[in-house]
Amino acid sequence: MTATADRTLHAPAAPAPPRWSPVELLPPAVLGLLCAVLLAPGHGLWFDEAFTYEVARRPLGDILRAIATGEGVTSYLADVPPSYNAPYYLVVHAWVSLPGLGGDTSLRVLSVLATAGGLALVTRAVTRLAGRPTGVLAGLVPACAPLLLEQAVEARSYGLAVLATGGALLGLTRWLQEGRGLLLFGLAGGGMGLAHWYAVTVLAGFVVAALLLRGRAATRVAVVGTLAALPAVGLVGVNLLNGTGARNAEHLRDTGGTLADLAVEAWAGGRTPLLYLTVGLAVVGALRGAGVRVVGVCWLLVPLLLLLAAETVRPVYLPRYLLAGLIGLGVLAAAGVTALPRGARTPVAVALLGLSLVASAPLAVREPRERSDDVVALLLREQRPGEPVVAADQRAAMGLDHFVRTEGPRLRPDVVLPPDDAPAGADRVWLVRRLVDGEPVPTDDDAILTDAGLSLTRTWDLPAVKTDLVVQLWAR
Repeated sequence: MTATADRTLHAPAAPAPPRWSPVELLPPAVLGLLCAVLLAPGHGLWFDEAFTYEVARRPLGDILRAIATGEGVTSYLADVPPSYNAPYYLVVHAWVSLPGLGGDTSLRVLSVLATAGGLALVTRAVTRLAGRPTGVLAGLVPACAPLLLEQAVEARSYGLAVLATGGALLGLTRWLQEGRGLLLFGLAGGGMGLAHWYAVTVLAGFVVAALLLRGRAATRVAVVGTLAALPAVGLVGVNLLNGTGARNAEHLRDTGGTLADLAVEAWAGGRTPLLYLTVGLAVVGALRGAGVRVVGVCWLLVPLLLLLAAETVRPVYLPRYLLAGLIGLGVLAAAGVTALPRGARTPVAVALLGLSLVASAPLAVREPRERSDDVVALLLREQRPGEPVVAADQRAAMGLDHFVRTEGPRLRPDVVLPPDDAPAGADRVWLVRRLVDGEPVPTDDDAILTDAGLSLTRTWDLPAVKTDLVVQLWAR
């Protein structure tokens, strides 16, 4: 295609899109291989993932009631309802209901499969727009990116967001080339916002791209895109009505106008050489990337501009929240590689993918985010039947409850979960609690046990990347 392909894709004389080839499966295959390496250590689920499992295993009616009312599904998480990522929990509920898929690993496998499917769709769409070399590289670049890999192996909704984004892109591509595909664009676009609210900004970017490429003829795309955003708007409304709309706001940060810089740095895993190479190639792709430059620029810039505008009202930045939009950066970088002189393309592509793998390498040896599974394993070795095992806080309770159910059912009769306090009549009590800045989170269990004549006799520290836990033995 020529550099004017963006304006002529819909013309009768435009060449037919390349037929599908098995080589287009290379990006999802690479992603699957890398994810298998990351999952090999077998770290146990951490709080967010265990919460997913806790919700998904409930009857469908209980999940729907909790979503609508804003109520929690457990006594110790009564104020943490599943309405924030409600569609994801419903998908996972259906997934774990399938025979043989009720284990912890299956939740992560769902994310891997969804992400791989999304990259396959992105590869196919970009192949249709810009040719197979660009398309395959556009799938490989995000497949090796540290930000995407980290989220692809966690039991959260980002894999589904990538899948829906790829579907919407393919629908848009089919409309640009054949005048068809609006149904796929609308359905996948609706799934984008339901998988993660921020993905609606990418949907807006796709609509802007269609308007720039087709002008008034893209009015139908704008209408379908608007309708596709309504489910996400409804989900936000449900969360506002039940009082949980701002639940995760404390995790967001105000970037002071540097949101784009921080987002690109997160995509590159903080590695300066990869950052400069990616941005440089993306600029080349935006200027000279045949067939995909308008879509790619809108895919990247529209979400960043919308979020920068939102930041004037409240903090909005968290790197993984921008994942769907940052895939556009990888697509532009791929287009930049194939826009280079022919002799430079292969070495630059190898450098781009190699630096991405170097940036992702630490993920393969990372420590667990949380070690609740090790807590239960320790208790199975040390605790005597009849000795109370008390979770002192929500984080400790979530992990203890989950892994006692899956790994240590013999402990169940002795487990005490919030809001219940430590029993005062036992001679030995095991207290599981979270550490913050190296100190146990204060609870009333300490005073209860001290007043009952017990004292702290031994501790086991279980540090991790996200949550540090400690097991304490109190005895008379």
